[in-house]
Amino acid sequence: MRIIQKTSYDQDIRIFPDLVEAAPYLVLVLALVLAPFMLGVFYVKELAFVLILAIAGLGLMLLTGYAGMVSLGHGAIIGIGAYLHTFLLNKGVNFFVSLPLTVVLTALGATLIAAPALRLAGMYLAIATLAIALLLEILFTHWDAFTGGIQGMAVPPVAFAGVELLDPVVFYFVCLLLVIVSFLAVKNLLRGRTGRAWIALRDSEVAAKSMGINTTHYKMAVFAVSAALCGLAGALLAHYSGYISPDSFNFLLSIKLLILIVVGGVGTLHGAAIGAIFVGMLPQATAVARDYFPGSIAELPSFETILFGVILVGIILWEPRGLYGRWLKIKYFFEVFPTYRKATYSRQKTFMKSERVR
Repeated sequence: MRIIQKTSYDQDIRIFPDLVEAAPYLVLVLALVLAPFMLGVFYVKELAFVLILAIAGLGLMLLTGYAGMVSLGHGAIIGIGAYLHTFLLNKGVNFFVSLPLTVVLTALGATLIAAPALRLAGMYLAIATLAIALLLEILFTHWDAFTGGIQGMAVPPVAFAGVELLDPVVFYFVCLLLVIVSFLAVKNLLRGRTGRAWIALRDSEVAAKSMGINTTHYKMAVFAVSAALCGLAGALLAHYSGYISPDSFNFLLSIKLLILIVVGGVGTLHGAAIGAIFVGMLPQATAVARDYFPGSIAELPSFETILFGVILVGIILWEPRGLYGRWLKIKYFFEVFPTYRKATYSRQKTFMKSERVR
C-alpha cells in the first residue's frame, strides 16, 4: 500500500497527486497515440467509435452517476447533435464553427425541452425522458426540412489544411483530442463547488436544499453539461457514420448508454471509459459468440439485444459497482495481501448513497 508524502498544499487540488499516480494515464495516452500506426483501418475506426461512446457515456455518467438523475432519452439528444451539426455543414458553416455551435445549441435545446421533466425524480423522471425521446424520434422522422425525414441525410465531407476528416487516422486523433479535453473538463467540474452540489443532489435533495443549494439551478446545469457532451458525441458520430437517419437514434441507443455506465461502474469517470470499451466491442464479440450458440438462437435478429440484457442483469446481481468496482477489489487484494479476507466486502456496511457509489 502506497503512502503519498505531501510536500505542498497544491497536491490536494491537483488532478494527480504525484507522477506515480499519473504514470498509468500517461502510458494509456501514449498507447492510444501509437495505436493507429500499429493497427489496421478497421480497428482504427472501431477505436474511434469507442472514443465517441466514451464522450456520450461521460455525459450520462455525469447526470446519472453523479447527480442521481436517471435518463432514458440521451440517445435522442445524441440525435439532436448529429442532425444539427449536419444541417449546419450543409448550409456551408465551417467545421470549427459548427462543432462548438452544435454543442451549445444542443445543451440549450435539450435543457429547454426537458425543463418540465426536471421537476420530477427517480422513476418518474426516467419515464418523462423516455417520452421526450420518443417524441424527438417522431420529430426526426417527419421534419423533412431539417432532418431529411425517413430517408435521412448525408454528412458532407470536411477538410482542413488539405487533410480530409474522413481519413480514419485523422478522425481518430480528432476524437482522441476531444475525449481528453472532455474528461479533463468534467474532472475539474467535479472537483469544484458545482460538482459537490451535484453529488449532494444525488445523496439527498432535501438535505441539499437545507444547506442552501439551489437544486433547480444545479439540475438545469448538470442536464445542460450532460446534453452538451452528448451533442458533441452526436456530431462526431455523424462523421463516423457518413449518413444519418432516425433509426440511428432510437430507444436502443439510450439503453446502450445506460448499460455502458452500469457495466463500467456508476459514479466513476473510469466507468464511462471502461463501459465504452465494453459496448463498442460487444458487437464484434457477439459475431464471434454466434458460432458457439445453436442455430435457432444465433440467427435471431434480437440476439445482440438479448445478450446485452443478460450481461446487464448479471452485472447488477453479481457486481453492482461494475467492472471498475471489480478492478478496485482486485487492486485492494494485492495491496493488503496476504491479510485479505473474502468477507471484506460482504461485511462492509453502507449507510449513504455516496458510500455505495465511488
